[in-house]
Amino acid sequence: MPAVTSAELKAAYEGGASIRSIAESTGRSYSFVHRILTEAGATLRGRGGNTRSKSRS
Repeated sequence: MPAVTSAELKAAYEGGASIRSIAESTGRSYSFVHRILTEAGATLRGRGGNTRSKSRS
């Protein structure tokens, strides 16, 4: 497992990497990476995907 700092995790996330991809590449859990990013002051992105609801007919 590569040793990385919170600044490196934050830079990767702010550079466009997802929390899941960072977790996978570092061998850490999603929640660990999420917590470190939050503590490092990163602005977390939304979940993505289609956020519009179907229009009602």
